[in-house]
Amino acid sequence: MQVIERPPRTIMEVYKMLPEGTLAELIKGAIYRSPAPLSKHQLISMNLSIEMGHYIRKNKIGYLFAAPCDVYLDETSNVVQPDVLVVLKKNASIVKGHIHGVPDIIIEILSKGSRSYDLGEKMELYERFGVSEYWVIDPETQEAFGYELKDNKFNSIGTFHGKIASSLLEQEFYFNQSFD
Repeated sequence: MQVIERPPRTIMEVYKMLPEGTLAELIKGAIYRSPAPLSKHQLISMNLSIEMGHYIRKNKIGYLFAAPCDVYLDETSNVVQPDVLVVLKKNASIVKGHIHGVPDIIIEILSKGSRSYDLGEKMELYERFGVSEYWVIDPETQEAFGYELKDNKFNSIGTFHGKIASSLLEQEFYFNQSFD
């Protein structure tokens, strides 16, 4: 149990008081909460984490994290919990307990309530903070929409079925959630 010695003065202080493991994000000073993801979402996240994690470890190029993992894009009003994220070794200094800075790759897996949020507000936020590569996966259609940052703007890498094709890692990763 947490004892509150003084009331929080900022929205960031309120966010930091949430219990560990709370599925919540702080975007532009507003706290967004979400329910636990469905099984299709979890299977895609797990498959990507295993495939990408193996590749990243084998090649010793960085670190992979899966939700829930707080990413402090700034220290005042923007904390996100991407489904999967990659921090390359050259940026390892941002890994300090939580992630304090901008990951190189962020992957979001859509849910019924997150589609407009992941393709709107969060995409704009990731673009503004300089995420090099952003992927959005639709578990219902198995489509993955990829974007890479060029001249401070996201440009489409393309739409793929059952996989992402990371230009940053120069590798394809399959996420098909079937049991075979």
